[in-house]
Amino acid sequence: MNSFFLSIALICCGGFAALFLWRQFLIMKVATVSVISIGCAIGLFDALAKLQHPGSYAASFDYLNLFSLSFHMDGLSAFFLIAIYAVCLLAAIYSFNYMDNPDKTLRSAVNYLFFSLLIISMALVVTAANMITFMLAWEIMSLSSFFLVIYDYESAENRKAGYLYFVFSHVGATFILVSFGVLYGYSGSFLFSSGSTIPDSAKLLVLILSFIGFGSKAGVFPFHVWLPHAHPAAPSHISAVMSGVMIKTGIYGIVRLYASLNLHTPLFGEIVLVAGMVSGILGVVYALGQHDIKRLLAYHSVENIGIILIGIGIGMLGVSSGNPIMAVLGFSGGLLHVLNHSIFKSLLFMGAGVVIQKTGTRTIDMLGGLLKNMKITGITFLVGSLAISGLPPFNGFVSEFFIYLGGFKGVVMDDTVFVLCILAIVSLAIIGGLALACFTKVVGIVFQGEPRSPSAVDGDEKGPAMLFPMLVLAAICIIIGVLPRMFISMALKAVPVAGLGYGRIPIEPFTQMTANITLAASIFFVVLLVIIGLRLLFYRGKTMGSSGTWGCGFTQPTVKMQYTGTSYAASILEFFRPVAPLQEDHPEIRGRFPQETHYHSHVNDIAELHMARVVVNPVLWLFDRLRWMQHGDIHLYIGYILLAIVVLLFFV
Repeated sequence: MNSFFLSIALICCGGFAALFLWRQFLIMKVATVSVISIGCAIGLFDALAKLQHPGSYAASFDYLNLFSLSFHMDGLSAFFLIAIYAVCLLAAIYSFNYMDNPDKTLRSAVNYLFFSLLIISMALVVTAANMITFMLAWEIMSLSSFFLVIYDYESAENRKAGYLYFVFSHVGATFILVSFGVLYGYSGSFLFSSGSTIPDSAKLLVLILSFIGFGSKAGVFPFHVWLPHAHPAAPSHISAVMSGVMIKTGIYGIVRLYASLNLHTPLFGEIVLVAGMVSGILGVVYALGQHDIKRLLAYHSVENIGIILIGIGIGMLGVSSGNPIMAVLGFSGGLLHVLNHSIFKSLLFMGAGVVIQKTGTRTIDMLGGLLKNMKITGITFLVGSLAISGLPPFNGFVSEFFIYLGGFKGVVMDDTVFVLCILAIVSLAIIGGLALACFTKVVGIVFQGEPRSPSAVDGDEKGPAMLFPMLVLAAICIIIGVLPRMFISMALKAVPVAGLGYGRIPIEPFTQMTANITLAASIFFVVLLVIIGLRLLFYRGKTMGSSGTWGCGFTQPTVKMQYTGTSYAASILEFFRPVAPLQEDHPEIRGRFPQETHYHSHVNDIAELHMARVVVNPVLWLFDRLRWMQHGDIHLYIGYILLAIVVLLFFV
């Protein structure tokens, strides 16, 4: 694991170099971005090499015979490292132009330090071999991402987002810690591999507790409340990393513990599958009702985590029901979607970052017509939108196709698995349709039509360091969609870690499926190129004129005639009003010739609403009733401390 630790060391050096060079802003950025990028590149190639030649790579550092920091890399770890290093490498390059504020040199340097710590901690989380190492890395990841979220701490909204994220991170960490405590209490060891020896009832308890903890980090409904607040608050390259790979550490934790405990009960698979369906549908519904482009993308993270969990849940049900093909299709589809989502979601957040930086607004309805001056951003954003909608020939289709196939394999099983697989297939179809509607809204309103505000008129896309990563990510979306064989093979090499008898499963069906996908994608692109060629040939030498678009009898359409995000999504959101209550603000229109009016709508997140009523408000009520204890007398507070110590000693 020498190359792995070399990458960690370089990334760490890059982060601390930013602090030493913060007075020379340009030199600081060049040095920091270069060193972090080199470290990520080394880690990426090392992970690719280890995934191609699966094995067991381990390292351990003992401290005074008290505890050991142990690391282990297998196919599952290497697969997640590929996503982590690839996204962070491109995010580091993107940040060179994005973090272009000489007035905030020290703050930018601190941001780079915590960015490097975030990369390191994510890499250590997915390679930790024992619970102590895992929790240390997990806590560093949570704290470093917290400081990245509150980068613009002058904003009260950003501070609220940071504190909300901090609370949910540590509540989730508490559940993980309790599950590890149960595991240690039964096994007497901090090694993950020791979990296979404990009773099945304890295994199930560990899985459920850890699912709540890891689900909170991953953004599983209803533990996702922090996510739509934190991701928009962070700088866009950090949003890309948090949404693209950081939340996937929660998925890694679920799969790793499931594999370590070796408990193939259908109950846990059913829990994971149902949680995935609920998260996927509600995530995309809430996304459809958003007006903030980054908040919209944040809710799509909830949706795609749901798709990943649907795949993993199908895989778990395949294992418990003795259907290896169903298991491999579910797990490989879910894991491949981990990689695919990290690619197209990073692309979309980077595209949103360019739009926000150049226009100064995140409000979708204040934009419009940006494709005229931001062609690279518009085209790459369109590619990411098609990929996240699961349309061929892009990468999102491939992973969702495998999950679909896994669900169809489960239709022939017993009643419970049959019903759940049918529901999973229907849910995937609903999610895909709503995602397509949502991104039709975003692309149409942000990049098409006419500018809806002065800020959208002057948009441009200067900054090659921001455009290059977007072009690379868009190209990868197409490559995986057209030539998926190598990437499916990567996912399949991570699957055996889940305890499957992969060696007994024939490879021929998967090879044939990938060949059919490649053939269909190739035909599509050939036809597309022919159409483009014929169009160019037909219009060659002809002059192009311009005139006003017909619009209901008006000679020249105005901005007010265009669709808004609210009007486009209104009919769909009306259907989901019971789970996505709509809050509207508009005065009553009076008179034959009414004055100017306004309309504003907001889709409420039922998890956030109920959590405020069920959890937050009772706690605030209780603290308000205990206010009499706060006298401001230091002697009284010392007495409280002594009383608490006496009580603890009594119980101990």
